[in-house]
Formats: sequence, structure tokens, C-alpha cells
Amino acid sequence: MRRIPGFALATALLLAALTTTPAVQAQSGLRTEGDAVSARGLYQAEVPVNGQGEAERQGGFARALGSVLGKLSGDRGVMSRPGVGAELRNAKDYVDGYDYRQDQGTSAAGAPTFRTTLVVRFDEDQVNGLAGALGLPIWPQPRPKPVVWLAINDGSGPRLVGLPQSNAARPLLNRANERGYSLGLPSGGAAEQALVGAIWRQDTAAVARASSRYSPPMQLIGKLYRDKNSWTADWVFVDAGKVLAKWSVTDADARRAMSSGADGTADALVKRYGKRGTAGPAGTYRVLFSGVRSTDDYLRLTGHLQKMAVVRRITPVRASGDMLELDLELVSGLAGFRRTMGDQAPFTGGEGEPPAFQMR
Repeated sequence: MRRIPGFALATALLLAALTTTPAVQAQSGLRTEGDAVSARGLYQAEVPVNGQGEAERQGGFARALGSVLGKLSGDRGVMSRPGVGAELRNAKDYVDGYDYRQDQGTSAAGAPTFRTTLVVRFDEDQVNGLAGALGLPIWPQPRPKPVVWLAINDGSGPRLVGLPQSNAARPLLNRANERGYSLGLPSGGAAEQALVGAIWRQDTAAVARASSRYSPPMQLIGKLYRDKNSWTADWVFVDAGKVLAKWSVTDADARRAMSSGADGTADALVKRYGKRGTAGPAGTYRVLFSGVRSTDDYLRLTGHLQKMAVVRRITPVRASGDMLELDLELVSGLAGFRRTMGDQAPFTGGEGEPPAFQMR
């Protein structure tokens, strides 16, 4: 069997999806406004694994929790935020339940392939507490579902991607779901098909008027076209008539270029509607610990502090009797420190200013 180059394959897939008839699409159970991301879905993630062994499962838990924190905060760079990587090692502590799914496919040579997916559900309250303790921004619910006005030109002229051609926009719709929100497609009737020229010119006013029948008044306007041996996607995101963001992406893979629309939209929405964490600002805080009477006490204390994801640095300030004074550099405020102490902490308390804790 002759292998199809990646660029040609992407073109073939887009052409097939764009020419799919409404009758065929109606059988797939698609919704007029796209797939919804429920509040519960924010706390669930699916990750591929190489097997069902303990090591694979623990690694899958960590990747799944990273995905959930990304959806919850709307921050695609959440894994690089201070404290997140360290806490992912404890991902199993936040798991509410998990299952495995086997997916069958076909290789390029025509042989059957099998992929194992770990489906993880996390405890909402615990994950919310972790996000707050780490000072992550929170993208509140309910989240809007902007309408995508996408035109694709594969060389034969631009065409609107409406509901009947939703498979052509699947990379974009799926990426939005991964970022924790949904995008909807217009119904794609004749009047909307005639809007292709305005989309190509990025005439935001004309598109907004055509989109007035949909809710909310948000539009993601994009055009995807071939550019030599690559694809370019130009995007504009509009909220209530105001342009919030414009960006362009060029990629050899049409699917990646298309999915960039979901990333830019999520970034713009989080910037406008995201809320700062409630655990307080990052900084260095003076903390007192009493009952530190031996080297073992000191090692128990500092050992636990070093394991806490919110603690970046420990600086001893003064020791007097059984009292130890420390400066703790935290990724969020003292509220975040208290939330992540844990039941196994060798100290209790935390009242006063500066806060005073007592060794157990």
C-alpha cells in the first residue's frame, strides 16, 4: 500500500470532511452548538498508557492531574508554575476513581493496533484546594461557548465549516474541550455560506451581525489556507463586538494549525474572565515553630516543609530554646501553606502574626 505524505493526508482529510453531507452527519448525534464541557468533566482526564501496571498508572495519574489543573485554571503553561510539578508526584491522593479503555485502530500497514487509555476522575474539593494553595488562577463556571466562523481554502476557494461539516473542525473542537470549554459551529445554511467573503476579510462587524442568533455574543473568526508546503491559520476573537485577540499560526500539519484557534481563544477568555487565586500572593513569610527540642524534631520539621509543594525555600532566622524562627518562601500566601499542611504534618496551629505552630 502506498503511504500518503502527512501534508497530502491532512488535505485529503479536510476535503473529505468538508464534502460530507448533512444526512451522514445527522447519524453521528452532533449537537447544534457543539459538545459541552460539564463542570464534572473539568475534573476528569484521559491519558494514554503503555499498560495497567502500577508504575504506568501512577505516571498516568500525574499527567491526568496536570491536564485537570490546566482546564481548571485555563493556563496551558500550568505545568511550569511553581509547586505544580512537585505536587503531581502526589496525584494519587486526589484520585476519586479510575478506569481503563481499550481502543482499536489500524496501522499504516493495515495491521490492527490497540491503545490503552487511563480515565481518571479526581475529587473536586481536593483539586480546588490544591489549585488555591498553589495560587493558580481560576476560570469560573459556567464558561461561554463562542461560535466558530471558520473558512478553509484547500486551493479550490474558501468554504465555510458549518455543522454539517463538523468533522473538518474536529481538531479545533477537541482542543477546546482539552482546554476546558466548548466551541459551537453555525448551522451552515445558504445565508451563512454567503458570509465566507466577510470571514476571509476578517470583517468582524458583518460576522457579528450574522452571529446574533447565537448565544453568547462571542465569535472566533478564522481562515485556514495552504501556504506552499504548510498551512496558515489567521484568527480573530471577538467578545460583544470588541476584538480581544488576533493571532496567526503556520504549521505543516493542518490539524495543529486549526487547533491553535482554541488555544488563543482560551488564553483571551482567561485573561478577561479568570480570577486570581485566593491563597494570597507569593512571597517570603516569617513563621514560628515551638517544641523543636532535638535534632530529630528539626529534621522532621524541615523534611515535611521540603515536601510541601507551596514551599520553595527555607531560611533559618533565629533559634531560642525550643523556638525556631524561619523565613519560608511560598508560591502563594499563608492560606495556601495552611491548606497543604496535611494530616501527616508534624506540627499544628498557625495562629497569630507571625503565625506560630507547635510541634506534635
